[in-house]
Amino acid sequence: MKGIVFAVLGGFFIMLQGVANARISAGIGTWQAAALTQLTGFVAALAMLLASRDAGWRELRRVKPLYLIGGAFGAVVIFSGVQAIRHNGATMTTSVLLIAQLGLTFVIDGRGWFGVPKRRMKPPQLIGIGIMIAGVAILGLQ
Repeated sequence: MKGIVFAVLGGFFIMLQGVANARISAGIGTWQAAALTQLTGFVAALAMLLASRDAGWRELRRVKPLYLIGGAFGAVVIFSGVQAIRHNGATMTTSVLLIAQLGLTFVIDGRGWFGVPKRRMKPPQLIGIGIMIAGVAILGLQ
């Protein structure tokens, strides 16, 4: 249950961040908004790290270098989200984003990338993503 609560919170905040970034970028530009968002995110995460007194960050040298670029992915997420919301609105952007996430997670799970245990996708999962794609197509028929 705890994982579901965190997933819901994450989903809410991703959407709130996307809409806020779209508004910020309208005034200062998309890459400026991405930089500002990454900076404020860093400051917030650093404050939470210091408040928690968790010394786990000292094990940074044990992390594979490929995984250290995760923050750079965030800049692309912000830029893409801002552009998508500007062109498609929040609902369509979120719908397409979810389908893209699910599609890539199927590949990651199916191939066992990034140390994730391999999982075979079964017909119910494939039917589920098909229904989601149909839903997005219906949303797009404005």
